[in-house]
Amino acid sequence: MKKILTVCMNPTIQKTLVFPGLVMDTVNRSAQHRIDASGKGINVSRVLGQLGKENCHLTQLGGSLRPFFLDLCSRDELKIEWVESQSPIRFCYTLLDPQENTVTELVEESEKVGEGTQERLLEAFSRIIPDYGVLIISGSKAAGFNDDLIPEMVRIAKTQDPNTLVVLDIRGQDLIQSLPFKPDIIKPNLYEFALTFAPELVSRNAVMDQGNLRVKIQGLWGDLYREHPCTLVLTRGKEALWYAEGRELFEYAFSPAETRNSTGSGDAFTAGLAAALSEGKNLKEALAEGIRCGALNALSLGPGTIKPSPGAGIPQ
Repeated sequence: MKKILTVCMNPTIQKTLVFPGLVMDTVNRSAQHRIDASGKGINVSRVLGQLGKENCHLTQLGGSLRPFFLDLCSRDELKIEWVESQSPIRFCYTLLDPQENTVTELVEESEKVGEGTQERLLEAFSRIIPDYGVLIISGSKAAGFNDDLIPEMVRIAKTQDPNTLVVLDIRGQDLIQSLPFKPDIIKPNLYEFALTFAPELVSRNAVMDQGNLRVKIQGLWGDLYREHPCTLVLTRGKEALWYAEGRELFEYAFSPAETRNSTGSGDAFTAGLAAALSEGKNLKEALAEGIRCGALNALSLGPGTIKPSPGAGIPQ
């Protein structure tokens, strides 16, 4: 069984609060809430562990909340490798309103990492990647990292073993500059893909669909694939996902899941997808497992989980 390394450079302490009947511009009190170690890579690692996959998460940590963050990781039995960054861990908040069935996320931007953090992270990555057959890089970088960090990780992984399965859930220059080093799977959501390769399709944090969106995405992908052949998986929330193993874009339909908290469902999908591929399953089988994990996550109060967890003593 291939061991899996997950990487994310933007750790988070996630607070989830339930407000039945959330009202703006007044006091709202939550009797149901929880706190979790989070960030896209942490969410992926937690689900991988719940799937029984041996994995490790590599990140940067700093500030006075680092011991608390590591305690939260220990609670979830996460194996963590980290380097000192002098960057305080950010908070993010998920506001759930079950009456309106809404999920609202409030995201703090991270503070800049200290000098030398990128070099320490690359040294740690180079040291441990030979022990892993699968690499998953997820999410954005904290401020202070260069655009060549993630591409360099992909280059190192593929240089030390071309058979390393590399899955990228990233966007922007991180994704564009990684493509020459031949990742196996890129898995942005539709918004992230459009924002990266066709920003003219994006307006007000959404992708504009004027009736021919799939044709436009197919054209974009055909051009990209000619230069950088890899597998594409585009998630679209509750809508059928799009995928391509070659130049042609296909649709994979599924029944939308009930939703309690969708935060981390994309990360759960990534974990299920990569876990299935690491077992030698084909892409359609891996997509089905990703969808299953994403749906299970949506039923949980906590982010990035397919099983109930104690939530630091806070009720589910």
